Amino acid sequence: MRTSLPAPSLHTARLRLRAFEDADANDLFALHSSGYVLRYWDTPPWSERARAEKFITACRQMAQEGTGARLAVDRASDGAFLGWCSLSKWNPDYRSASLGYCYGDAAWGHGYATEAAGALLRWAFDTLDLNRVQAETDTRNVASARVLEKLGFVREGTLREDCVVNGDVSDSWVYGLIRREWEPPSEPVPAR
Repeated sequence: MRTSLPAPSLHTARLRLRAFEDADANDLFALHSSGYVLRYWDTPPWSERARAEKFITACRQMAQEGTGARLAVDRASDGAFLGWCSLSKWNPDYRSASLGYCYGDAAWGHGYATEAAGALLRWAFDTLDLNRVQAETDTRNVASARVLEKLGFVREGTLREDCVVNGDVSDSWVYGLIRREWEPPSEPVPAR
């Protein structure tokens, strides 16, 4: 039986990563209902606000079951909700987990995804003692691939036609980051 995995509260020079709260539902719905933001996602955009509440409940359940941590990401300067970053599928026996993230388009191009994921990876390797973190991204999502590569992830392969969303078939790249190859980023991570 796994123990709970309390969601950490992490801080960087520009960001705060924290557990989701009920009050985040509106921002979360706005993020996940955007067809533009989710154009490379593996599920269609949300059409009902209730999905946001279920998402927040699932975040809490993930932490209680000890399978991961999904954290809201806020800009430290003004508290604006930017998106989220997560470690899921945590396996303490294999010392592995999967990284995921989603940000609103206004947050793109500022280095926030790289900065938040770097903080979460530091927690994963230092606190959870992970050996490997895996991530996947749609092959058309060059910006997401760039985030992973800036963090030191190595592209390990392609999952051919692994997603069909709204009739669109797409491939995904699989990335891996091994603890011994990870170099913690200095803060803040500049945008490119």
